[in-house]
Amino acid sequence: MNPNLDRLQTYPFEKLRDLYATDTPPADLPEIKLHIGEPQHPTPQFIKDALTANLGGLANYPATSGSDALRQSIADWIARRYGIPAPHVNEGATQVLPVTGSREALFAIAQAVIAPGHSKPVVISPNPFYQIYEGAALLAGARPFFLNTTPENGFRMDWAGVPTEIWRDCQLVYVCSPGNPTGKVMPLEEWRTLFELSDRHDFVIAADECYSEIYFDETQPPLGGLQAARQLGRDDYKNLVMFSSLSKRSNVPGLRSGFVAGDAAILKKFWLYRTYQGCAMSPPIQAASAAAWRDEAHVADNRRLYVEKFRQVTPLIARHLHTAQPDAGFYLWASVAATGLSDTEFARELRRQYNVTVLPGSYLARDVGGINPGRDFIRIALVAGVEECLEAARRIDAFCSSL
Repeated sequence: MNPNLDRLQTYPFEKLRDLYATDTPPADLPEIKLHIGEPQHPTPQFIKDALTANLGGLANYPATSGSDALRQSIADWIARRYGIPAPHVNEGATQVLPVTGSREALFAIAQAVIAPGHSKPVVISPNPFYQIYEGAALLAGARPFFLNTTPENGFRMDWAGVPTEIWRDCQLVYVCSPGNPTGKVMPLEEWRTLFELSDRHDFVIAADECYSEIYFDETQPPLGGLQAARQLGRDDYKNLVMFSSLSKRSNVPGLRSGFVAGDAAILKKFWLYRTYQGCAMSPPIQAASAAAWRDEAHVADNRRLYVEKFRQVTPLIARHLHTAQPDAGFYLWASVAATGLSDTEFARELRRQYNVTVLPGSYLARDVGGINPGRDFIRIALVAGVEECLEAARRIDAFCSSL
């Protein structure tokens, strides 16, 4: 077996299951799940219709590069969303590839990028972080290097805090904007610095943007990596690959549909890797995905639900826990320090007494520089319906009031 498998840590939701194992929540309170970023809004009917109308495609092997229609729908969406020219989608020099969900692709990019002959390859990641980044680095034979994102640094990655020897060995940098779990959006100047560092040290940037379509001001959508590159004159997207998904945008996490876009030279090699990896998207899912990328009305309706949830829920939570509406995304990143409970104690007691599940922040981070930047925080995913999220907030309010 691959010895690097022994370096993997228990996944956060497995840790949470163990945390809850010995407790029984009150039977008279229905469970409200706010621990996992799984959208619970209904899937739009037109996406279901497109899926079922194309079931005949099950008789064919899908192409790794996806259909022309799907690649074009993605390129057109990028152009509309970010106000930039549509990426090239021609075979052989494409700047767009469909993937079976951003999670799979975020893992696979490390396997394709990391050079095995390098003595000490490094992958840089935010801390806290989406656990796939660490697992991808370890199984590619690389060493993760974590940058703490804390309230003190505005939840930003401090590029100046990376030692010279780390940059020398760095082959891949993961960034997440809007961030998971903080909701922080990277500003243009931070992108400028990262691009300059990539030019100097020749590493690939993997920009995880799966939360990009959940924001609160229709006139100010979050800045994206491709958009930032264009604004800074990097029209070839050198060393940049962005990852996006329909899961959050269109409430179809089970569709497992997303895309990567950016540097055509990198995507050409990534496409070659994927022809062997075998993760081509099913033709019916391609058809449903193309329909979803072409429609924006359902996405705006989806955002309005999140706006309403944050409007009603945030004040109730902020009465007791230090938190505020994020830049974007659907998480509240809330400090429980004032309650006198640790993040794990808070999560366990909240479920035991009120049957609401949240995720301890320490499960999403690693100890670096003497601290775990997730400790004493909880991640609250406002993914349920408006009334259910409001009921959960009332229970959290009652729980905190009882402490």
